[in-house]
Amino acid sequence: QVHVVESGGGSVQAGGSLRLSCVISGYTQSSYCMGWFRQAPGKEREGVAAIYTGSSLTYYADSVKDRFTISQDNARNTLYLQMNSLKPEDTAMYYCAADPGPCGVGWRRSELFAYWGQGTQVTVSS
Repeated sequence: QVHVVESGGGSVQAGGSLRLSCVISGYTQSSYCMGWFRQAPGKEREGVAAIYTGSSLTYYADSVKDRFTISQDNARNTLYLQMNSLKPEDTAMYYCAADPGPCGVGWRRSELFAYWGQGTQVTVSS
């Protein structure tokens, strides 16, 4: 059973930075598509960044491109999301997700990911 645990959320003022971490354990496949999603109150869950662990190929939503960076530390089985220049509209619950195999063109669709963490809250004040 794959377990996914996020950490690193918090409150920050606009323009600030946060780094989210996600530890994955119990995986049986050699490579996964790992994604960061977020969900604000009253809105659908949306993918913000993803990485294919087999090649380190990364994917970003336009809304976070050039501000967020997804990365992996294979030795620590850890995924990161470095978030810079945060905006109030980035406020949401952030989730880490994993699915065996490469990321496809539908990587932003939450229903395509099999394993999820419990989420960590990010709040950005103006």
